[in-house]
Formats: sequence, structure tokens, C-alpha cells
Amino acid sequence: MSQPWDYIAKLVCIGDSGTGKSSLTIRLCEGRFSASHDVTIGVEFGSRIVPVGPPASLDLGLALDGQPSGSSPDAPATGDEPPQATATSGLPTPPRKPQASPSQKRMKLSLWDTAGQETYKSITRSYFRGASGALLVFDISRRSTFISCTQWLQDLRQIAEDGIVVILVGNKSDLTGENSDSNRRQVTQQEAEEWCRLNNVIRYVETSAKSGDGVERAFLEVAERIYRNIEAGRYDLNDRRSGVKGFGASGGANAGMPQTVTLGMNDAMRKGTGWTGDCC
Repeated sequence: MSQPWDYIAKLVCIGDSGTGKSSLTIRLCEGRFSASHDVTIGVEFGSRIVPVGPPASLDLGLALDGQPSGSSPDAPATGDEPPQATATSGLPTPPRKPQASPSQKRMKLSLWDTAGQETYKSITRSYFRGASGALLVFDISRRSTFISCTQWLQDLRQIAEDGIVVILVGNKSDLTGENSDSNRRQVTQQEAEEWCRLNNVIRYVETSAKSGDGVERAFLEVAERIYRNIEAGRYDLNDRRSGVKGFGASGGANAGMPQTVTLGMNDAMRKGTGWTGDCC
């Protein structure tokens, strides 16, 4: 039986209360939308296995590591291509060996949906440890939630590991219809993109948990960028603090078997060098 996933990564959804973080997680994991949702207390969990790397990544058209959008990150540069065989010697050109298509890599996203209320901030901040990716969510129709993003980002970068992949998500795009009577937008796309540039956040994505627009794109982009970091050797897959693990990376008798995480509130709040869960 083939392994269910190649990597597992811890992602956190952060932002003010009422921005739709839980709805985004439910839309991704369960494919549904609920108009009413109880306020998150502490943290809630979800998971989804998504494809990363080629060939699936080619459809995303991401501009990664200085490459133009739409190009294949795995394609060799022109200067690195092997010289082509010629027939100047009179000998026939040997046939090229067909290259096998790369096997599709899969990443299990362990999603930690955190409470946005100030009351729970001391608890939810502790869950930032060991995260390899974050979706910083605000409500397009509530400017105050956009202003709060600066503080959320500062808190995240103080606690999470260096190099965490962060994208800014403007949720509730369904409230921004072209009809001026129904357009409740208070934050423009240009403002959000400029904020990303000033705060060194890699991308801004607009989503609607209600319609599903942009939701998969947001999570897939974070997953793909984490995968690129894995390929570049930027994570120690045996270090719990990295927020990323390979399938069976812990070794021992359980090597090759998926690892189970059991994390209590006391574990999450324990002070020390890093996050103390078994995985992500």
C-alpha cells in the first residue's frame, strides 16, 4: 500500500474574530459553508491532503524563487542543459531515453484555526510555535480587521520559527459585488498588496468561504511554497520545531508509518525551546 502523504506541515489561521477563519478551514476540509458558526474557543483543528510539486504545481503558475509566473520550477536552466548529440561524425544520433513523469507529491496540511478574540490571545499565541505556514485573515468589509493584521503579524514572527510562509487573505469577497448598493468593500486590493510589500508578506489572496472562490488557491499556495522550502533543504524534517515532517521521519520501529499527534492545552502552553507536539 502506498503512503498516504509525503510530508505533513502545520499551518495556522490567524486574525481578528469574525473574519471567517473557521469558515475557510471548514470549506477546505469539508467542502461546505455554514452561515452560522460558534465562536472559536482556543483552537480548532482540521486536515487536508493536497498535491504539491509538479505536475499539479504547474497549474498554479506561481512565481517562486525569482522565476516568472507560469514557468516550471523544476525545468533546468538553459545554461545547464546537456549538449545535444550531433551527427557530424557520420554516426547515427542515439535515441533519447524517455523521461518518466515525476510522481505527484502529497502534503498533509494540519490546520490550526485559532481564536481571534483578545480574551484568548495568550492561549492562541502559544500555538504559533512550530508552524511552517500561516494564513493571516481579515474581512474585506471591516477595515478594522485589516488594521489589526500588523499586530497579528508581529506576534506571529516573534513566536514562530524564522522563515514561516505567510500570505495575507482578504475574506468575504462575495460582499464586493459591482453593484454599488451591495459593495461593502472597505479595503482595496491595491492597499492589501502594498501592505504585503511593506511587511515582507509573499502574497495577497482574496477568498470567499461562502462561494469557495480562492479558498483552495490560498491553501495550495502556502503548501507549494513550503514544499519548495523542503526541496531547498531549509527544514530539518527531524526537528519538531520546523513544523514540517516527512513520512516516517522519526525513525525507529515506526519508521514509514504516519505519526499521531496528541496535544493537550498544557503541552501547547508549556514554555521551552519550541513546540512540544510529536509532529505538527
